[in-house]
Amino acid sequence: MSTSSTVESRLAELGLELPPVAAPVAAYVPAVVSGSWVHTSGQLPFVDGALPATGKVSSSGADGTVSPEAAKELAARAALNAVAAVKDRIGDLDRVTRIVKVVGFVSSDPSFTGQPGVINGASELLGRIFGDAGVHARSAVGVAVLPLDSPVEVELVAEFS
Repeated sequence: MSTSSTVESRLAELGLELPPVAAPVAAYVPAVVSGSWVHTSGQLPFVDGALPATGKVSSSGADGTVSPEAAKELAARAALNAVAAVKDRIGDLDRVTRIVKVVGFVSSDPSFTGQPGVINGASELLGRIFGDAGVHARSAVGVAVLPLDSPVEVELVAEFS
């Protein structure tokens, strides 16, 4: 299926398809427009309405924990879900002029300190999708637990015209 959107063509080239916007799990909306900015709520790495993995991220990925490599893939999925929320609010991803900020949360085993590497999954995906406009400021934060026992959560701020 061809599309006039350059960004959506890039998604197709990457073998990616925007998912439906995930329904909120509490009292909030997936994204809000304020001026020329879209702020997404934290997005979990849902695939077809379910989390593909749960639990804390640890260096080993053993004993029921999630490996850093698997968590990095989940962070990319959460970022893709955030991009879907942006599109839902502004209609055309070609309107995005910059991904301004990404905040990534990693449900971490107490000894795990690799949060930046995990959230690189989101950052790298945004760079592949948006090119130079996908380069952003970022925080990667380790937390004790996330909603629904998700290993990661990603939120972003996008500027659009």
